[in-house]
Amino acid sequence: MTAAALLRRDWLIVAGAAVLSIAIVALASGSPLVSAAFAGSLLVFGALARTIWRGKIAETPALEVVPDWSVTVAAIDRPDAAVAVADRAGRLVCANARFEEWFGLANAPPRLPVEPDSLDRLARAARAGWRDGAGHAPGLSSPTGRWRAEVTRAGRGEDYLVWHIHEDGFADLASQLVPHITGKLGEVLSLAGFAAALVDPDGHVRAASSGFAQRATGEPAGLLTGEEFVRFLHQDERDRITWARDGEAGGALTLYYLPLADPAAGEPDPDATPALMLLADAGAGIGGGAASGGDGGSGGGGLHLEALIGQLPLGLAMADRDGRLLFANPAFMRAAGREGEPAPIYPTDLVVQEDKGPLSDAIRRYAQGPATRGDIAVRLKAEAEEPVSLSLAGVRGLGEAVVLLGLTDTTEQQRLKRQIAQATKMQAVGQLAGGVAHDFNNVLTAILGTCDLMLLRHTPGDSDYDDIQQIRANSNRAASLTRQLLAFSRQQTLRPEVLQLPDVVSDAMHLLRRLIGEKIEFVVTHDRDLGAVRADPTQLGQVIMNLVVNARDAIQSKGAGGGRITLATRRITAADVRRMGSAIMPQTDYTALIVRDSGTGIAPDNLGKIFEPFFTTKEQGKGTGLGLSTVYGIVKQSNGFIFADSEQGRGTAFSVYLPVYHVQPGELPGARAADADSSWAGGGRVLLVEDEDMVRAVAERALTRAGYTVTPAADGDEGLALVEDGGQFDLIVSDVVMPGMDGPAMVRAIRENSPAIPVLFMSGYAEEQLRKEIGIAGVEFLAKPFSVQQIGDKVGAMLAAERGAGQPGSGSAE
Repeated sequence: MTAAALLRRDWLIVAGAAVLSIAIVALASGSPLVSAAFAGSLLVFGALARTIWRGKIAETPALEVVPDWSVTVAAIDRPDAAVAVADRAGRLVCANARFEEWFGLANAPPRLPVEPDSLDRLARAARAGWRDGAGHAPGLSSPTGRWRAEVTRAGRGEDYLVWHIHEDGFADLASQLVPHITGKLGEVLSLAGFAAALVDPDGHVRAASSGFAQRATGEPAGLLTGEEFVRFLHQDERDRITWARDGEAGGALTLYYLPLADPAAGEPDPDATPALMLLADAGAGIGGGAASGGDGGSGGGGLHLEALIGQLPLGLAMADRDGRLLFANPAFMRAAGREGEPAPIYPTDLVVQEDKGPLSDAIRRYAQGPATRGDIAVRLKAEAEEPVSLSLAGVRGLGEAVVLLGLTDTTEQQRLKRQIAQATKMQAVGQLAGGVAHDFNNVLTAILGTCDLMLLRHTPGDSDYDDIQQIRANSNRAASLTRQLLAFSRQQTLRPEVLQLPDVVSDAMHLLRRLIGEKIEFVVTHDRDLGAVRADPTQLGQVIMNLVVNARDAIQSKGAGGGRITLATRRITAADVRRMGSAIMPQTDYTALIVRDSGTGIAPDNLGKIFEPFFTTKEQGKGTGLGLSTVYGIVKQSNGFIFADSEQGRGTAFSVYLPVYHVQPGELPGARAADADSSWAGGGRVLLVEDEDMVRAVAERALTRAGYTVTPAADGDEGLALVEDGGQFDLIVSDVVMPGMDGPAMVRAIRENSPAIPVLFMSGYAEEQLRKEIGIAGVEFLAKPFSVQQIGDKVGAMLAAERGAGQPGSGSAE
């Protein structure tokens, strides 16, 4: 029965009761007047009761019907997704157990405990939900996981948002793949001819299929976890990839690289994520069937071809015989300098005006006649100064004749070309600087030697004594400049030791802090487990000193009154070098020295010149331009690398990379040979061979005054003739580089008859370099320029060692 019927029934009962009451009163009283009064009273009281009842109903609010949310919670309870309902005030109305597990009940969407950028995505999704009825938020991340969310508007008054949040499958896809790669999936791939491996971003194998292990090691159950992926592959001169185990005779392989990243969900760079590597024998069953259908008919083959070349890293495009561009893959547009732009109507729109005609003619020529290929040099509008090679090939079998265009992205090649040009220039400048320094050393040797001889005849107080000292001081200053030039040209004499970089920094700290001053903050940090390096500690200290002083000058030139210099030593692994993508540094372990300042920075135009000798940006008189060139030479001669990174107004960082040196068995780190006893006063016969008259005269006078019998010779031929004519000598002092017969050739000829005669070579070149080039054992070196006392002490030490070795019981092998 309806509510209206019930109401009518109630009113009928009330009316019947009233009529019955009036009849009873009329019978009981017998008076019509009393009955009428009673009936009127009933009507008045009934009307009053009805009015009061209606007012009560109007005043009583309607009871709010509260939905039973427990039923909703039971309906949305699902293990694969978090479901939550929020009202317009942003309050959490209900949520399932998965939502409580992931985010807690104290957090209502879109205010969830996720990263700030994820909060922005959730807020945008909520606004879209209220506005459009639906929204989504991909790529949500927090320290505990990754998710994606969808939201819909719901409710009778559309006053609620229903959120469905799913765990992102890409977040741990690599870990989920591990049991499949090592299990049934890996076996299926192996049977199909694919060797599969899951490789981490640092290049190490996380998991490998049995087929991969079989091909890589010969053992299907071999454990490859943690091994370097590239260790199992070999690349020959033709860039073919083969199994390293098979060597040169192995068959070529095709490598498929599948990064486990989801760019649509905000995944990071594919190079920073694990990757699935699939290896198959080249041409084995992958698209290997020949195409059928003659000329190809309709455009189906063309569409497949476009889909294929669209994914290739090679820059490819197709043009018809009329010169219209049919298709260009992203790599082609990137190589043309138009990355992200739509392909033009004609390929000639990519080149400069002068090359439009030749390119158009070439396309028409290759579109007609038999299929041929060739190249044409064009200049792109994006790089009008650098011509590039554009490949053209006539293609048949795709319906109408088309021309395939090939263009390679030469950005990396141009960068390498500039680096090689810079390295070549630095090498040429180094050779020039080394030659100038060597010749100048001969002049300085004569000047310093003459000054020393003159000082033997003048005592302090003489009128000429101070003048001679001034000449000698300026000559020593010039000698210092030549040493810096030799350092830049990598021709200085080094005394390398096996050492730790922090020890060298510690030795220089006292002087560094004094040079920097109190206004500049100086911070020093060291990594743990640094590898040892092999370098000259004195020269390495010079490197640190020059870099820190250069940083100090950069801060002072900024005029800010203070600044910060950071000196750090870092441990650089081979994996770090791979991530750096350097085409110059070999992929091995390094110990790095990094000096960073907060100075003015270096202008981009000057950044490529800072290591050149005599180049400086300092004011005149405040720098010679040899500080960084000296650093460059010392680092390169120590088999290291140095790079400068700078941003104008924000500072510069110099990074020195020295290869880690592994101490050989029996080698003592830091050991140096002890100098022989130089106390010798027994005289001797000396053959002096020097082509420079000034140097020969000074050396002869110095040795004669020291008590030696000196026989001079102007070149190697004359020196050899003196020996062959019966001359007896206790020691040979000779220059290395001379016209005609040089010093080493003369010594080899003399030692054929006198193998035990000691030899002292004089040279301005590096001792290590000379030892490698000369290849003569049992010789000593004296670096030019030298003083009168230095050549006398060196000759005395050698004769003392020779006479001592010749005494009985000294171990002589005569």
